[in-house]
Amino acid sequence: MLVARVIVDVMLKPEILDPQGRAVQGALGRLGLSGVTDVRQGKQFVIDIDGELDDARRAKLEQLASELLSNPVIEDYRMTVVNDDEVGA
Repeated sequence: MLVARVIVDVMLKPEILDPQGRAVQGALGRLGLSGVTDVRQGKQFVIDIDGELDDARRAKLEQLASELLSNPVIEDYRMTVVNDDEVGA
């Protein structure tokens, strides 16, 4: 059976302040990791879909990624499709 895996990574836009990323950056330094110049936090959605990922489904996923999974005012997203043979790996 064909399975399509779509990964949507959502990150705050570079110009948006990321207090959680700043907190992690500070903690990394206190825990002994020097040289960290920036940390940005984000979220990831992994969506498995039965069947083939045709153009209509891909377009619907793009729409949902831009309107539901991310806030276009403050976030950017990147959608990646994983090959069927990589899904089970």
